[in-house]
Amino acid sequence: MQYNTYFWCLFFYRYSRLLVNCIAVLLYKPIPPPKSPSFTPRDVTVIVPTLEGRGELLVKSLETICRAGPYEIILSTVDKNREKAEETVRSIRESFPIKVTVTSVPNPSKRHQLAVAIEKTVSRIVICADDDVFWRFKSFLKWILAPFEDSRMGGVATRQCLLRPSDMGLFERIWYFLGALYLERRNFDCTATMFMDRGVPCLSGRTLALRTEMVKNPVFLASFLSEQWSGAPLNPDDDNYFTRWIMNHEWKMYFQNHPQAEVQTTLESDLKFLKQCVRWSRSNWRSNLRSLLEWTTWRRYPWSTYTVFLTTPTQLTLMTEPLLIWLCHKTTEADAVLNFPSMVQLLGFIASTKFVKLVSHYRRHPWDLVLSPVSVLFGYFHSLIKIYSAFTLSNV
Repeated sequence: MQYNTYFWCLFFYRYSRLLVNCIAVLLYKPIPPPKSPSFTPRDVTVIVPTLEGRGELLVKSLETICRAGPYEIILSTVDKNREKAEETVRSIRESFPIKVTVTSVPNPSKRHQLAVAIEKTVSRIVICADDDVFWRFKSFLKWILAPFEDSRMGGVATRQCLLRPSDMGLFERIWYFLGALYLERRNFDCTATMFMDRGVPCLSGRTLALRTEMVKNPVFLASFLSEQWSGAPLNPDDDNYFTRWIMNHEWKMYFQNHPQAEVQTTLESDLKFLKQCVRWSRSNWRSNLRSLLEWTTWRRYPWSTYTVFLTTPTQLTLMTEPLLIWLCHKTTEADAVLNFPSMVQLLGFIASTKFVKLVSHYRRHPWDLVLSPVSVLFGYFHSLIKIYSAFTLSNV
């Protein structure tokens, strides 16, 4: 095969999905709340797993949840911090007429904290929410409940944005910028795959609505608590497990991308952000490799498989883009007139693709454009994170 054949094969594999995803995002429409809903906020129990059981962010998070008016909130912590959680709950009860209870487990384990709270749930819908997530609108529950009008809907996730302070130094601003772009890319990818094949790579556990009938099933809970990796119990990746269970048990999922269904969250704003990236990358490797080994994933979600799951083991920006540039040069090096313009056009195209998924962010924060070179460089650095993560998957 000639160099131009290699070039076009790699170019098509890498960028065809971006083109299709852009069209999919433009065509996507969220499911609006029905006029006569089968589910109301009073059908919802919100489970908030937390380690400390108290703190300013936790209280603020609980307050935003209370304003949405769920039936119950369960704060799930560890035994040694149960009293702290009880104090937090008492302060919330004084301000909101909502049932708020506390559960605890002996040792820190998000899966066990979720499971013990799920077992106590009596409402038809359970929402798992991190303790640093903030629901922006009182109408949030109406929008996240809308897809459950379908009786086979098992899980619903929503779009996310970063809570950014107004007073930031330069370096802190850079970390917040990278975190915000991570969430923006995720919103884009989930919206695109949802339109194409009704799949979501991962129903994020930051705020995830689940049908109680599905997760309260003893078979599910036993499997959820016994998942292993390399022979050791797996405590993280709980949201990936929820997603794969839905995929493999003929339930449906939905990504509700609408401003009224948006949640805010916090991310690390210093070098700890890199550790966060390593954890996310390990989680992607573990879950996506498992998904690729399951025929149901390929059958029900072919586009998600191609655009997300397959890219984990097959795509590294640090390798594919230099390879494309080299192949372009080899293809046109015999023609001096064609070589230079072709290289310039390819470099311009590659540069433009760095912004496509981030248009919404730059519209909201136009001054962040001055930091865009940082994002491009971090994209290449992230390839090294991805490689490192692949060789340290057992470090959970």
